[in-house]
Amino acid sequence: MPQISAKAAIVISAETGDILFRNSADKRLAMASTTKIMTTILAIEHGGLDEQFTVDAQAVKTEGSSMGLRENDKVTLRALCYGMMLPSGNDAANCTAVRVAGSVDGFVALMNEKAKQIGLENTHFVTPSGLDDNTDEHYSTACDMAKLTRYAMKNKTFREICGAKSVKLSFGDPPYERRLYNTNKLLNTCHGVIGVKTGFTDKAGRCLVSCCSRGGTELICVTLGDRNDWQDHSTLYDRCFSFVSRQSINAGNGVFELSVAGSDRDSIRCAARPIKVCLLNGKASEVSAVVRLPRFVYAPIRKGDKVGTAEFWYKGELLAQSDITALNDAEYAKAECKGFLEDLKSKLVGLFD
Repeated sequence: MPQISAKAAIVISAETGDILFRNSADKRLAMASTTKIMTTILAIEHGGLDEQFTVDAQAVKTEGSSMGLRENDKVTLRALCYGMMLPSGNDAANCTAVRVAGSVDGFVALMNEKAKQIGLENTHFVTPSGLDDNTDEHYSTACDMAKLTRYAMKNKTFREICGAKSVKLSFGDPPYERRLYNTNKLLNTCHGVIGVKTGFTDKAGRCLVSCCSRGGTELICVTLGDRNDWQDHSTLYDRCFSFVSRQSINAGNGVFELSVAGSDRDSIRCAARPIKVCLLNGKASEVSAVVRLPRFVYAPIRKGDKVGTAEFWYKGELLAQSDITALNDAEYAKAECKGFLEDLKSKLVGLFD
């Protein structure tokens, strides 16, 4: 495997969470501004992203990187999210905390509660920004940061924000337009990178979380304490993408018989659409399919109608769902046909027995 300079690193599949590379991935370390991944996803999930408000006068008074907020500025949560994820504004993080939870301390409590919900077993937040000069209790692991990023990247708004190379925003007192630029150089230098977040403090060193998409598959890479992070992420992606591929999965043989009531025919054939999922090479057999079909359907049925669902599970997690659709028509039985009502009754009785 590649030699890298990080104190801790991990590469996982964004789709399944499978680990492709790890090095000291469970070691607790400071994670600097990659903290803002949690702050941003909480802001997005809070809602009201486009409601304008006046920033908290104390929250804007913070050291380090900034999006340029000043006292009495009018802003939106969406703008603050961009301000956190692109120029890594500590002012944006603190203002987000106060807006969402009423105080920084209240927001930090939400951060730690969310960490437990996601299953981050070795993570503890003290600040919404990642500034760690005054504490040793703000920490995470490469593994936990990958889990957090995998969760966040399932959110369309988060993906859009963290993947922006720059953005034009309007905020201030009164608001005026300005442009913010992303500190993540991988967006321009590494093929397929679509996010996520940089970080640096003297204590944490250089920290980087990224997500890369190639050939329809997505990987997430985390390095903590890495003096050569840009190159290390590129090297790890070039190696780890060879371990995964998009594989076609079907539910059994993919074709099923389904009883029909109210038709001249007793049943129809139906089929589940195969899915394609990013898996470690050779792992397709570990995906299980659960077919959900009713005991019967009522006529009329047209070819292509949805009649059920196939669920695809991997390591206890629902990976994908696929529609089960009819392969042929089932028309109404003609009422004048001899014994129509008796035939319909017998089918229904039989199906419920």
